[in-house]
Amino acid sequence: MSGGRALAEMLRINGAGPIFGMAGFQLLPYYEGVRRLGMEHHLVNDERVGAFAADAYARLTGRPGICDGTLGPGTTNLVTALVESLNAGVPVIALTGNTHRGHSWKNMTQEARQVEILRPAVKELIRVEAVERIPELVRRAFSVATSGRPGPVVLDIPEDVAHAEHTFAAGEFFADAATARVPARRPRPDASEVERAAALLARSRRPLILAGGGVHLSEAHDALLHLAEAAGIPVAHTLSGKGAIPCTHDLSAGLFGRYSRYANELIESSDCLLVVGCKLGEIATKRYTLPRPGTPLIHLDIVAEEIGRWAPTRVGLWGDARAGLSDLATALESATPTDDRSAYRDEVRERRSAWEAEARARYESDEVPINMGRLVGELNEAMPEDGILLADGGFASHWAGLLYDTKRAGRGFVADRGFASIGYGLPGALGTALAVRTDDGSAPPVVSITGDSGLNMTIGDLETARRAGTAFTLVVVNNAASGYIKALQHAVYGEGSYQSASLIETNYAELARNFGCHGHRVEHPDDLAPALKQAMATHDAPTVVDVVVTRDPGQMLPGVDNRTLQVRPGDRPV
Repeated sequence: MSGGRALAEMLRINGAGPIFGMAGFQLLPYYEGVRRLGMEHHLVNDERVGAFAADAYARLTGRPGICDGTLGPGTTNLVTALVESLNAGVPVIALTGNTHRGHSWKNMTQEARQVEILRPAVKELIRVEAVERIPELVRRAFSVATSGRPGPVVLDIPEDVAHAEHTFAAGEFFADAATARVPARRPRPDASEVERAAALLARSRRPLILAGGGVHLSEAHDALLHLAEAAGIPVAHTLSGKGAIPCTHDLSAGLFGRYSRYANELIESSDCLLVVGCKLGEIATKRYTLPRPGTPLIHLDIVAEEIGRWAPTRVGLWGDARAGLSDLATALESATPTDDRSAYRDEVRERRSAWEAEARARYESDEVPINMGRLVGELNEAMPEDGILLADGGFASHWAGLLYDTKRAGRGFVADRGFASIGYGLPGALGTALAVRTDDGSAPPVVSITGDSGLNMTIGDLETARRAGTAFTLVVVNNAASGYIKALQHAVYGEGSYQSASLIETNYAELARNFGCHGHRVEHPDDLAPALKQAMATHDAPTVVDVVVTRDPGQMLPGVDNRTLQVRPGDRPV
């Protein structure tokens, strides 16, 4: 068979789901293999969309998402989305066509130094130099993508390797079941370090758990909830960690970092922090001002070098989140707590009640144009327990991360915070809808929030979503601006000081109908609930709900962005 056919065979054997990409001559034998094997492949209109869709599919299923791109621009278009997957720890396998090796560096059409470009954007780049090694190297790609902290892998295939014919032994075509999904393997933290961590937690009066996206990657939700409930420890989360425990749970302290309900105050007063699957990056730490110096820190992470990267760590637990939390819960059973922490838990409940009273005005706002808080409040009411909300990069993720409530543990909320690139909203919804689809029509509703800037980047793939037979709700936060940029310019330089931040007024509902999808334009808050209900009940095509929100840059963010606190009027931002 051809090398391309062997690639397709190995993807099929490894249980590949829908594949997203755009063909070129180099990968034609692979496309022919996909056709002959009856595999599911979706032509996209931009390769970045395909990689984003593969990323979302992987987050929801735990199985590597698959995408492809041809030589040169097809391959370089993948870079932004692959960095998202790399930074977020999402398993993706990207197939890239490359030049015929007999003619490389003779100015072949679309030739580029794509291997050098792609290598730092992925966990590993595997160059396929011999057709007979394809089965082995595809297995290697799955193993790397799903082991340790998951991540994207590129299989770079020269034209002559893809087109070459080879007689394979049947026994070469097999898959390693252990690497079919994440986490492929579960290393446990050192037992003595677990005991140290348990003793530290038992002595603390105000412990707090900070949960990141690693909780989802490890499927550690039950283990986290068991430990939190058994020890009575509240849980705060990052944008990527939302859903680590249900937001509606009594022990949920909500989002922490740049925007916070009341978790930041709990972090400030905590005497022990347990960080689980969280890199403690800029957003989560409010530009490295949290936690306060001297707070005892226990850090559980699958990547050893994340432990103590910048925050002094008292106890480092190197291992899988679920395994580590289970071991820690067992160790705590025999540890004697300092007290029952009842006063602390009462304080957490009081803070929660006070925040809910303060937030009610946003959730119930009657402002016209529509307040973002009211939009998220309506989503809280409309979304069932098993519903999945995606949030594009930029302020859509911050508003939803702060105000949206997941009702059960798990991936009920997805935000592309690995790279925070806008443009994820539409392709993320496409990949998610394909991930959760069912034969009987009982799939949970998929709703994605994107900005008008984000949708402008990827709107051509509404055609892809319609062609793929998906049905999801795409909520467009329409403020006729690149909202985050305009809001920051307003905060730093003052009213009227805007440069390259405004868009023309566009009716995205009308555009959606032109693509053969459904569209609703909402200009009054009382029309939100019926529009969302109708959109979520539509199953024959995607629906765009175009929501006209405030044009006031001073009201575009959930609160003052912490970066603006470092600038004085007249200063340049830092």
